[in-house]
Amino acid sequence: MLSLLHIENIAVIEQADIVLQPGFTVLTGETGAGKSIIIDAIGAIMGQRTSRELIRSGAKKGFVSAVFEQVSPELQQLLEELGLDTDEDGAVRIQRELSAEGRSVCRVNMRPVSASVLKTLSPYLINIHGQHDGQKLMQEEYHIDFLDSFCEESAPLLSQFQPLYAKLHTLRSKIRELEKSEQHRAQRIDMLRYQFDEIAAAELKPGEEEELNQRQQFFENAGKLSYALQTAATLLSGDEDTNGAYDLLTQASEELSDVASLSEELNAISQKANELRYLTEDLAATVSALASNVDFSELERDAVEERLDVIYRLRRKYGATVEEVLAYCDSAASELEELENADDRKEQLVVEYRQTLAAAREIAAELSRRRRESALVLEAKIIEQLADLDMAKVRLSISVSSQTKLNNRGMDEVRFLISANPGEPLKPLSKIASGGELSRIMLAIKNVLTQTEDVGTLIFDEIDTGVSGRAAQKIARKLGEISRSKQTLCVTHLPQLAAMGDHHLLIQKSVLDESTFTQVCPLEGEARARELARMISGDSITELSMRNAAELLERAEVSKA
Repeated sequence: MLSLLHIENIAVIEQADIVLQPGFTVLTGETGAGKSIIIDAIGAIMGQRTSRELIRSGAKKGFVSAVFEQVSPELQQLLEELGLDTDEDGAVRIQRELSAEGRSVCRVNMRPVSASVLKTLSPYLINIHGQHDGQKLMQEEYHIDFLDSFCEESAPLLSQFQPLYAKLHTLRSKIRELEKSEQHRAQRIDMLRYQFDEIAAAELKPGEEEELNQRQQFFENAGKLSYALQTAATLLSGDEDTNGAYDLLTQASEELSDVASLSEELNAISQKANELRYLTEDLAATVSALASNVDFSELERDAVEERLDVIYRLRRKYGATVEEVLAYCDSAASELEELENADDRKEQLVVEYRQTLAAAREIAAELSRRRRESALVLEAKIIEQLADLDMAKVRLSISVSSQTKLNNRGMDEVRFLISANPGEPLKPLSKIASGGELSRIMLAIKNVLTQTEDVGTLIFDEIDTGVSGRAAQKIARKLGEISRSKQTLCVTHLPQLAAMGDHHLLIQKSVLDESTFTQVCPLEGEARARELARMISGDSITELSMRNAAELLERAEVSKA
């Protein structure tokens, strides 16, 4: 159950700590006081989408945290699987920080998580019934959701059916593609054949373009390289007309050798000259070898440039690199093979489609059977609940009709039909139910569906819409009954519901220094009676309205006993 809710800078709530107890808690207050903001704050910690407008004006961040105690074993197991163990006291602490920039930070037991993780945990923590749930009851496309929530076999059967249904869509698209006009297919084959042959004829190789670019760069510099090496070789070795560096060093070395014995210094100089002569000889030989190996061929250069031109043209058509061109060639070959074998492929796809359709229909038929069985049980349980809500004469039927065409939920159309008065035929719920009847029917459905859920807290946001008098009293008693097994919170405008609560919280708005603030105050005794009197007679609280409030509280205590 939800034991503590802390709110900071959310809409008109600057800061509020709401301590919640087991049983039935009612939240009341004037319209616009901020009751819906508390529901929005709870929705935020449940992973629902939030808007930056939710942050209080002038604040940079908004913050909501909640503490849940006595969580179910199923939730504890899920937390362990997610690496989010409960605290030592077994509690689960959820926090969500909202920034004005639109970002949010979520934590579970102080560990960062995504909003999707909060959504995963929420079915085990809180079930919120708001006005939009009543609207869903008016829209028949959602009726199947209510039935599937009750039918335990629906979820596993749908998990088998929906992948098959998706596969049927894929297969049907492929078959239709193959059934396109023969002329179009022939044109596509001709184009792909030309493209494949053009690329294949080029015999491209990965990395080839880089090698050719290097060779082209060599050719561009070959003349300069050849001239430099030849000139250097002549200067080192000499030619018929002039002596090179080697000849001159040889002469110098011989002259120094003749006087080397005269002193140690001359001997050292002579040796150094001799070493330089040998080094120059080696250098000359190396340069001459390089000069003779400069391989420049006009034919090869033309061939390289022609090859690069071929690659350039292919890249312009089929890809930015040789590798991309080759990948396109492979893709074209695959599509070409598929098109050329379209008839055989189509026959294979048709066979696969029929097999998949048969399997999907078999599961859909089983799903229909299970839904019909569950519909009868759900009808009886809802009618039983409606009897407690002063609708004993109402007849309700859940129609499950199988269609020939499959959809993502199987092949069923589910409709809730109702006869509000004796003797009247069953008609669609959306056409004859009043607002008060819808509220009670929705409460009955919600009560039935949540009986088997692991959720610990139920929140009803203005379940009393369109209800008054005796019907309101019945709803109040039903909520009190529900609260004996699950913590129940109810936002209400009806004094009959407010009086039935085990705990009463007043949502109060005030203005200070031109700023609006909302406070949450627990009510007891006379303060609670005064709030009920306000709900009965408005701002002008009279002695009579106070007596009526006291009488409502007394009746509520008797009803609980």
